Amino acid sequence: MPSRAINVALVSLVALALAGCSTGGGGEPGVAPGTAPADSTGTGPVIIQPGAPGEESRTLSEDELDDYEPPVATEADVEFMRNMILHHRQALYLTDLVRGRSRRNDLPLFAERIDISQQDEIARMEDWLAARDERPPPEGGDHAGHLPGMLSAAQLARVESARGSRFDRLFLRAMIAHHTGALAMVYGLRETPGAGAEPELSVFTNHVVADQTIEIRRMEELLRELEGR
Repeated sequence: MPSRAINVALVSLVALALAGCSTGGGGEPGVAPGTAPADSTGTGPVIIQPGAPGEESRTLSEDELDDYEPPVATEADVEFMRNMILHHRQALYLTDLVRGRSRRNDLPLFAERIDISQQDEIARMEDWLAARDERPPPEGGDHAGHLPGMLSAAQLARVESARGSRFDRLFLRAMIAHHTGALAMVYGLRETPGAGAEPELSVFTNHVVADQTIEIRRMEELLRELEGR
């Protein structure tokens, strides 16, 4: 594929992803999110380059597209992906506890949804690292000390030892904190100069924010129900 076509595709991909996460599906009929209507000459759609967090997007001219180089992955991006894999692994450990400890019908189904989602995301992150000649973190080890929202060994032990409604409350509180930590990791990446802009990573982090925000709200609802609030 010609380099210009690749550049257009990458810019469009990020623009579509950001538009999908920041709008309610509105906009001008017949115009795809992330693009503007054809210009006055009728030569075709205008490509929008999303700005960095806190900055406005801008329109790229055809001449700019010829010279446009999409952002590449930084060391901070690689570290983020490795840490997020570690973060997801603990989430999978927590969801694996649910079926043998909860007496509810809805919580195991919800935990299974998280399990499927995060296994898929781990596979995507491992593929992203492999495509850049980077390796995922090794299995095992205690990484709770430096990753937001991760449980300590003592906190995990309390969840493991609980059963019934007490387990349900501890699990939901732990997973809400865990998800909130994952969002903090994304926001921290976006605040790091030069990081978080690589197109595929940008799409992935938008997905993480959208998915885990929805799950936090659902867990908060379940927790309020359990606590009679």
